[in-house]
Amino acid sequence: MKHNDYMRLALEEAQLAAVAGDVPVGAVIVKDGSVIACAHNMKEALNDPTAHAEILAIREAAKVLGNWRLTGCCIYVTLEPCPMCAGAIVAARISRLVFAAPDSIWGAVGSVFHIPAHLNANHDTEVTGGIMEKEAAFLLKDWFALKRGSVK
Repeated sequence: MKHNDYMRLALEEAQLAAVAGDVPVGAVIVKDGSVIACAHNMKEALNDPTAHAEILAIREAAKVLGNWRLTGCCIYVTLEPCPMCAGAIVAARISRLVFAAPDSIWGAVGSVFHIPAHLNANHDTEVTGGIMEKEAAFLLKDWFALKRGSVK
């Protein structure tokens, strides 16, 4: 599978979040070419401000591997991670992050902040952005337009 294939899975997760009334963000974690975790935002469903797709996927991947160190893993996310999620990605020692749409408000891997590049970070995480950006951005814009009642 290639980046687009994994990102398509993350977009499917994001759609599940949208249907459940949550911001449509999805995440997929891959190790050695196999998907080991998938998640979507569940802040509303769980009444948990930390229930972002990335956090939930990291928790699941750690359970699957039996280790909190996710070295050798790649996480695919439909929206550039926020500071909390970027910090968790670095703390979990995830080797690579691939995201779709940038986040000009809370993006923490280049748009507003750049947590993985911080001099004191305990791990280097390779970052690639813009994979299927248009599809992810459309999903987010459409969801927010529906929430605001501006879709005709």
